[in-house]
Amino acid sequence: MKNIIWTFSILFFISCQAHEPKESEERAVEEHLPVKSDFDNESWGEITESSGIKLDLRYSTKNNFTKKQIYNCPRCFLRPEAAKKLKQIQKDIKERYNLGLIIYDCYRPRPAQQKLWDIVPNPNYVTNPKKGSMHNRGLAVDVGLVDKEGRVIDMGTDFDYFGKEAHHDFYGLDKKVLKYRGFLKKLMDLHGFKSIRTEWWHYSLRDVSAPISDWEWSCDS
Repeated sequence: MKNIIWTFSILFFISCQAHEPKESEERAVEEHLPVKSDFDNESWGEITESSGIKLDLRYSTKNNFTKKQIYNCPRCFLRPEAAKKLKQIQKDIKERYNLGLIIYDCYRPRPAQQKLWDIVPNPNYVTNPKKGSMHNRGLAVDVGLVDKEGRVIDMGTDFDYFGKEAHHDFYGLDKKVLKYRGFLKKLMDLHGFKSIRTEWWHYSLRDVSAPISDWEWSCDS
């Protein structure tokens, strides 16, 4: 009887050992679990600094032309097609030219556009939220260049400078500034992003359509 009990105990112990997952196996399962995002991946793509792109999202601070914080927290979203292209641009210029991108603004929710309009209701500087802009559609980005050390390259004026010096057709600037402006414009154009005459930093993807959006991102993550 004792032999039977002893044999049963050994078999039970072996069975438990066989079915109990090892710590390494548990860790592997956890690491391969899909990460749940807090936004609709089919509608939006998020750009983070893990892509190599530097972020200086001015409207999440008071360092912008309104001197007020417009966004609750600094996150950069674009429509998936635009986000994918921008990450490819970053990869290309890093590999070919040892340069990088810096982003000042991405998707701008229409409620945020309304805040800008309430502060500066001037269509020469701010798009009326009733009309909406490419930023409100998630298809526009405000971008500059950084060197291999991550230092911002002089583009002649600061972001959101409202004057003729920020125009693409203003040539009374240092040759290096004009060179980098021309380089950025050509680079963005090659990837489908079109410029506007009055802002060296503003580019939008014109071959994709998207509706104006009121969606605002979470600040909890």
